[in-house]
Amino acid sequence: MSTVENPPPPAPAADPAPGPVPAEQEPFAPPFPGQLDELDTSFGFLTGLALRAVSLETDCTTATVANRLRLGLVITDQLLEQLYRDRFVEKKGVVGLHNHRYAMLDRGWNEVARINEFCNYVGPAPVSLQAYTEMIVLQVRNRPVVTQKALNRALAHLVLSAEVKQILGMVITSGRSLFLNGPAGNGKTAIATALANALPGDIWIPYAIEVDGQIIRVFDSHNHVCVKPKTDDYDKRWVKIRPPLVVVGGELTIETLDLLSSPHQRYYEAPLQMKANGGLLLVDDLGRQRCSYKELLNRWIIPLEGRVDYLTLSTGKKIQVPFEQTVIFATNLDPADIADDAFMRRMGYRMEVVAPTPTVYAEIFMAYAQSRGLEVDPHVLGRLVERYARENRIPKACEPRDLIERCIDLCKFRREPLRITDETLNIAWTSYFGAATSATARR
Repeated sequence: MSTVENPPPPAPAADPAPGPVPAEQEPFAPPFPGQLDELDTSFGFLTGLALRAVSLETDCTTATVANRLRLGLVITDQLLEQLYRDRFVEKKGVVGLHNHRYAMLDRGWNEVARINEFCNYVGPAPVSLQAYTEMIVLQVRNRPVVTQKALNRALAHLVLSAEVKQILGMVITSGRSLFLNGPAGNGKTAIATALANALPGDIWIPYAIEVDGQIIRVFDSHNHVCVKPKTDDYDKRWVKIRPPLVVVGGELTIETLDLLSSPHQRYYEAPLQMKANGGLLLVDDLGRQRCSYKELLNRWIIPLEGRVDYLTLSTGKKIQVPFEQTVIFATNLDPADIADDAFMRRMGYRMEVVAPTPTVYAEIFMAYAQSRGLEVDPHVLGRLVERYARENRIPKACEPRDLIERCIDLCKFRREPLRITDETLNIAWTSYFGAATSATARR
């Protein structure tokens, strides 16, 4: 999530016309930097980044480099002019105002090779760690309060009690963490992912951050969904996104919670919790990670309490980054077996997700059938619910969906109209649960 991604929206070649962004349109839009002294990154670092950009262009102009670096033409022209004076590049002609054509010189290729020994990042120009921290904290702390209507809309596909919805509303409003436990298959993951859709407002994040001449790449097209800004007058080193939902499961290790790099990728990839800033981080299947759960939970104690995290550069230097996200831990293990009192005290909220009652099961079944355009005979559904009791099987909230989908598969295979009957449900049941035994019935 390694070559640098070329993010979706290309920056315009020309600088936007000056003028303030209307506060009601983009209250947090970072202002467009028109001059070099308005950037928070050193001139030397930016010239090196511009040189690496020139080396990748087959038909290099000031405009193409500006697009790659997400900088304005005036600033990019100044950077390339410095490279020209240093005899790293040569001018091949004029394209337009503040827009020249360039080509690499041997001296420039040698300089690129030297720079790449330390950092081979080429992409949007970075912002400072201070600018990133201030922007994230400003946006999250001033986020609108989630409305009941927005919460109900996000949870509409789930059958939840009014009490549960109230607790989830408190979680989103406060930004505190949530500990979900209960048997597998009863909606813990579905609840967590639905909450992300209830988060109000979009946020601005930088493509990358610079710390002591080293790059931390923040934007990740897998976890971040871009949103078109309402104005074009903003700093293109930033991108507007939906509040992110970052999900991690059994593959999580302690190492992936720190800055990651490799000999081939000489810059850092932001860890998952940093990519989740402004949104929601779901730690699914807690207790089944590839590291000790005690080690993992101890790693979270300081961030959960202080809302800051500490990451380590390859030089050994520790940096402080914001930890502004809602963290949800979901597990089907007994909380007493995986978390001690010190950790649980730092949990904002706790919730046990239990198996559905027969009435709730029937409601879930009917709701999912309707979402698939199917009608269900109440007598057929009643006999299905009775079968659970007859086989001494505890129902799960995921099973209505799974059984209905198997009925649909069967009808499609037979080339019959989609329907739910005793016969189709019986085949769906057998193909889903297998032969009923005392062991499986009581699992």
